[in-house]
Order: sequence, then C-alpha cells, then structure tokens
Amino acid sequence: MISISQAQLIRGTKTLLDETSLTIYPGHKVGLVGANGTGKSSLLALILGKITLDKGDISLPSGWKIATVAQETPALDVSALDYVIDGDFEYRELEAELVQAQHDDNGNEIAHLHGKIDAIGGYAIHSRAASLLAGLGFNQTEQSNSVRQFSGGWRMRLNLAQALLCRSDLLLLDEPTNHLDLDTMYWLEGWIKAYQGTLILISHDRDFIDGVVDEIIHVEHHKLNYYKGNYTAFERIRAERMAQQQVAFERQQKERAHMQSFVDRFRYKASKAKQAQSRLKALERMTELLPSQADSPFHMSFREPEALPNPLVTMENVSVGYGDKEILKSVHLNLVPGARIGLLGRNGAGKSTLIKLLSEELSPMKGKYETNPGLNIGYFAQHQLESLRLDDSPLQHLSRLAPNIREQELRNFLGGYGFNGDMVLSPVRPFSGGEKARLVLALLVWQRPNLLLLDEPTNHLDLEMRHALTMALQTFEGAMIIISHDRHLLRLSCSDYYLVDQGKVTSFDGDLDDYHQWLLDAAKAANKTESNTEAKPAQDKKLQKRLEAELRQKLSPMRKVQLKLEQAQQQANNRLSEIETMLADMSLYDAENKAKLTQVLAERTSLAQALEESEMEWLGVQESIEELELQVRSQL
Repeated sequence: MISISQAQLIRGTKTLLDETSLTIYPGHKVGLVGANGTGKSSLLALILGKITLDKGDISLPSGWKIATVAQETPALDVSALDYVIDGDFEYRELEAELVQAQHDDNGNEIAHLHGKIDAIGGYAIHSRAASLLAGLGFNQTEQSNSVRQFSGGWRMRLNLAQALLCRSDLLLLDEPTNHLDLDTMYWLEGWIKAYQGTLILISHDRDFIDGVVDEIIHVEHHKLNYYKGNYTAFERIRAERMAQQQVAFERQQKERAHMQSFVDRFRYKASKAKQAQSRLKALERMTELLPSQADSPFHMSFREPEALPNPLVTMENVSVGYGDKEILKSVHLNLVPGARIGLLGRNGAGKSTLIKLLSEELSPMKGKYETNPGLNIGYFAQHQLESLRLDDSPLQHLSRLAPNIREQELRNFLGGYGFNGDMVLSPVRPFSGGEKARLVLALLVWQRPNLLLLDEPTNHLDLEMRHALTMALQTFEGAMIIISHDRHLLRLSCSDYYLVDQGKVTSFDGDLDDYHQWLLDAAKAANKTESNTEAKPAQDKKLQKRLEAELRQKLSPMRKVQLKLEQAQQQANNRLSEIETMLADMSLYDAENKAKLTQVLAERTSLAQALEESEMEWLGVQESIEELELQVRSQL
C-alpha cells in the first residue's frame, strides 16, 4: 500500500501539504481532486520519487512497477506501433539480448531468453499494442505511420498507449482524457475498469471519474481529505460537511465573542481576574474553525443576444468537404433560437467539418445554405487559443472589443473568468492552456452571439470552470451546437443529438447511453463483417451449443456468489457513507460522546476491511469465470 504520514510539501514559497496523512490500499481506484494549484500533480511527482517531502514520510511497496503518461513526445521516425512497444523497457532489453545471443549462436542463452520473453507476455505484445492503438482511435494504416506525422493531441494518445501497455502495479494518470473524443472516452473507461492494479487519477471530467473510481482524495487547505465513493458521492458528502462546518463556525464565533467580552470586561478587576484568565486560556486553546467556502472563483453568464432572428441558418441538401473531397453530403438542418444540439459520431466522421461550415471557415460545395443577416456567431475551438496576442494582457484583448466601456466594468467581467489582480494586466504568453481557454471563452461571451459553436470547449478547463460553463449554458437564449467528450456537459446542456456517420447528419433518437450502445453494436457488426471475410472452416453448431450450455451450468453458481458479494458490498458502502456523515458531525467529538466516537471509528475500520476482503473474493471468482470462458473459446 501507499502510506503518507504527517507530510509537509513546500514548492517555492507555497505550502502544498502540511501535517497530512493518507493510505491507499492495493487494487483501489482513487480520484485525486482539488482546485488548480493545490498540489495534485505534485503529489503524483512525489509518488514517482521526482520530488521529496520537506517533512514526514512516504512509503510504497518496494517491488511495485509504476506506469505513468509521458508529457512530451519527440518527433521520431519510428512507427506509432513501435513507439508504443518502446515503452516496455524490459521487453526491449530482452529483445536486444536475444538478438545478441542469436548472433553469438548461444543456444542455452537463446532458450533462457525465450522463456523470459514468454513470461512477460512478450509474444503477444504486438497484438496488445495494436489493440490499444485501435481503442485510442488509430486505424491500421495510422499505426504504421511515423510519430512525427501526428499532431500534439495524437502524440499524447501514443504516450497514453505506452502507459497502458506496460505491466504495472500502480497506474498514475494526470488528465488522460484531454484530446480524446467521446467514443475513445468510452473505450478508455472500460479499459481502466478492467485494470487490476492500483489507480490514482487526476481528471476534470466528472462523469469519467464517476465511472472508474471508488474513492476520492480531495486536496484542500493543505490536507489530503478522504471520501469513500465516486465524485458524485464526494460532492454530496462534502456539501453536507460544509453546511455543518458553517453551523459549527457560527456557533464557535458566538462562543468566542462571549468569552472575549468577559475577558475584556473583567481581566483587570481583582475579583474576576482569575475567571477572566481562565477564559483567556480557553480562547487560546480553542482550535479556530474556518467558515465554509465554495471553491469556484468563476462566475460566468451569457449576455443577452442583441437579436434572435428566426431561422438563424437554413441548410437543404448541402455538401461540404475539403478541396474536391466531400466529407458530408445532403445535409438538411435548420437552426432556430433555443436549439441545443450535441453532435455525436466517431473520430473523423465529420463533426468538426460541420462546425467549420457553420463558423464560415468552410464554404458549402453545393446545396442551399442561407444565413440570417442578423446572425452573430460565437465559435470556440482549440486552434483559436493560438490567435491570442501573447504579449497582450486579458484586459487589452477585451478592450479591443469594447473600446468605449469603462475599465472597471471590463475588469469585473474578466474577474468572473478568474482573471483578477495583477493577472488581468499580465501578458498572455506564460498562461496555461486552461487560462488561455478561459480568456477565449470570455471574449466570445462578451460579443453576445446568437449562434454558439463549441468544439471541445472543456479541454484544459478544471472542474470548477466546467461547472460554471455548464450552468451558464442553461440560460443561453440562442442556438448552440456542441462537440464534447464531457458527458456531464452534454447531458445538462443539450436537448437534441445529431449523429454524424458515413457522410450523413441525422437526428439521433436516444441519449448518451443509447449512443454508447450504438458504438458497441457498430463495433460488433464491423468485427462480424471482418470475420466473415476470412476463410474459416464452418464450426460444428452442435458442439458449440453443447459447450455453451455446459459453460452456463458451470458459471451459474459463480454468478450467484458474485451477486451475493455485490449485494453485501453495496450494504457496506451504504453504511460507510452513513458513518462518514456521522463523523462530519462536530458534536460527535465532544467529550461526552467519546465512547460513541470510538465505536463508530471501530465500525468504519471493520467495514473497510470486510469490504476489501469481499472485493478480493469477487475478483477471485471473476478470474475463475474468465478462465472457464477462455477454455470454452479455445475449443470452439
């Protein structure tokens, strides 16, 4: 397990952690959340041994192998497939040793090395790497392309594939969903769910966190605060604690005021001096509680459009593409105020092409395409971050759009996007990707668009800014079209979905869960078509049915055991949530409740241990199920 005890971590002049402790157990999946700058990435660097604690201790199992995503990808001439395999240093070393042994004609060494390569799964490494790349959106041709042929976002996918390929006991992921599209997100979520090691995940995508973790570590006030459950459970429990904290804070403030009043009145009066000194010492010993505070510094709202003409855009039988190549054909789409559309479709299907047509970056190749004279487009895409003037400040950028508006009004507006104090006057050049994205959004909102085009607007945005954007979109009165891998944003912002597939744009009758199923069905159909094209001997249908019936008979008791374990785990998790709520009640720590507190803490420890044992038992049953299924498949 990972154990951090009484840790203090200081970077420069800023204290990130102070007298805080944490334990992460093997096989657990943990989400690491907190405001930007609180030390989440520094904690991962600490676990990797790249930095050390200023005080306290950290320990990891000595034999653990750690996998993490490299942050830089050099422009290499090696193929994407070979680059991913290069991430497995042990395999590459054994491969080089085998080549040398073959050159030396050393039979014993050759046999020994073949055994070592087989032991680490080296003979399946090419197929595993190809499978990972396919899941991350690389087709067979692209897997053979050199690394230098890919853009920055696709190179980050290659680094992610490297990390996933490596055999590891601990997987550290820092924003792995940046630059991914929605269907790739679904694939990655499924892969991480099946991962058997320990996971520590930093992500600003709440649905993704919810899907893969069962524990949350919240970095706040220099502490590592533990919460059982996913991100949704964390938000609920924390909200309850904050409400209780505010009540306790207000009660303590009244008590402090009353005691201070007594001290001020009587500390110099002989008959009351002893009581006054007693109260003064009590004041000094009293641990000062902090008022509850909402983390988000962002206050975003769309300004009312100057006009809302109807329709905004009319398209009939429109085709659009690049050069002579049509990407989308026969598009019929009318955009009216109030339209809230999410675009769905696999990578490369043409979603961004449609957005570029609407943003007037592309012109229609044929068909009827009409825009209302009152149309005012607000377009957000990642490449627009590059259009910022790096030596100008946020205030200068906004002043160019509003030369006649008072500076204080502009400052107040930019403050809602996190640009306060000196930052509003600082050059954009050193800003992070998230800060530049916030500025582009601020400039877009100021212009009061009536058609909003958002192409992956949440890349680089943290949870607080994503929440602010999602809430602001609720009140937007114009039409909007969104491409995003953030399911929470899509679910709360869109009332209709359109599917872009095989050159067509059609209304999608369903929600995001239905879209996920559509992706799975499409993948099955593609695999079936591929398998049908291969010359395989016809299988014995009777043998297949008999083996499948025997498999179901053998699996039935195992499934029942798993179901019973899952029900017990759910009960344990529910009780742990109740206990966490009880522990958030400040009155439990009063002296008269000491026995109850001891009982509650003992129950929490017992439940956590029982839950871990139950989860290990469930995993053991699952391994037996998979072994049986593999045996049957090998006989078919």
